[in-house]
Amino acid sequence: MFWSMLLIFLPLFIGFFVPVPRSSIPVVSKATQRIIYLILALMGLSIAQLDNLAQNLAQIGHFSFIFFAVLSVSNLVALHFLNHHIDIVTQAQLKQLPLGKMALESLKLIVVVGGGFLLGLAIQQPITWLDSLNEVILMLLLFLIGIELGNSGMSLKQIFVNRNGILIAVTVALSSWLGGIACSVVLDIPVHKALALSSGFGWYSLAGILMTDHLGPVYGGASFIIELGRELVALVLIPFFMIRKPATAIGYAGATAMDFTLPVIQASGGIRCVPVAIVSGFLLSLAVPFFMLFFVSLGG
Repeated sequence: MFWSMLLIFLPLFIGFFVPVPRSSIPVVSKATQRIIYLILALMGLSIAQLDNLAQNLAQIGHFSFIFFAVLSVSNLVALHFLNHHIDIVTQAQLKQLPLGKMALESLKLIVVVGGGFLLGLAIQQPITWLDSLNEVILMLLLFLIGIELGNSGMSLKQIFVNRNGILIAVTVALSSWLGGIACSVVLDIPVHKALALSSGFGWYSLAGILMTDHLGPVYGGASFIIELGRELVALVLIPFFMIRKPATAIGYAGATAMDFTLPVIQASGGIRCVPVAIVSGFLLSLAVPFFMLFFVSLGG
């Protein structure tokens, strides 16, 4: 457990405190995206290497559907009640975002995983070095993510004094874990694995990678589909909920509220929603690797 935590947080921690010129951030972001594509392709390759492939694919689909449905309901119900206890000022914007184009960007990731899967089927031989390659690339990815988080412009003071952002992040996490416990009963799987799988909070790339690395391709593939599904649904729900239920709109976006879905949040609710979204998304992003590995470790 200690070694796994060190492998995850050391590159993230180092990257967080590496200052880079603002002009270099787009380069880092582009490199991060390309590495994500590579790792997701390797995830597809890992799934293709599974024994009893048809049975495992059916299990991935079953897990994904149950977890996505239960976690969505749990999050939406909890965030509905949170709306009555926090005050977020919203102001609808006139700017229309190409939601279809943004959704298409997310769907590209499915194509990447599918491409890796088809390559794995074509090879038809075990790839013994795949796990080692995944670990090396994951370390590089976490280092670059740490750089992006550290240069996001958010100070620790801004993060920890934003009450609304903290409450939204805590509500999403707690309601996700309650949903995970329910899923463990419905699917008859160990509670610690269900809690780990429910701790992706919308960060599809890292969640899928961590689950593949520690619980295998079945859990990794399911985690990827669950969190990517959250992102796609969030693109539709954010404009619908923002004016009357801003906590629901921001919270359901999960970790993506600080990056991918942030433009939709700003366009739907105005500039005053942005700090809340960034703090909520930032805290959930930091929580993903910690709690996933923590719950995995409970299995011994």
